[in-house]
Amino acid sequence: MEKMTAFCGLVCSDCPAYIATQKDDNEARKKVVEKWSSEQFPLKIEDINCDGCLAFGKRLIKFCDMCEVRACAIKKNVKTCAHCDEFSCEKLNKHFQMIGTEAKANLERIRKDL
Repeated sequence: MEKMTAFCGLVCSDCPAYIATQKDDNEARKKVVEKWSSEQFPLKIEDINCDGCLAFGKRLIKFCDMCEVRACAIKKNVKTCAHCDEFSCEKLNKHFQMIGTEAKANLERIRKDL
């Protein structure tokens, strides 16, 4: 499977929802639901269908579908946030607080190589 890095730096191809979708594995989807579902963001097995953040007109898990960072990157027509003139903006830094520092490190590596 080819590595797919999301606009925010997460690696979609390492995401359990993406992997479960690509393998069409309902047991894996069930594990994602058990791990990610909350009272605020309830999930069902049928919600776990995602072809990755960079997919357009395909399946997206609702977290990605409603992501402000993704929407911003699409609007600015950048490959990733590392390619944005405003890197690292407040919106992205807030996002890193939720998703962790690995995504930030990925974007910093990409930016370094630009």
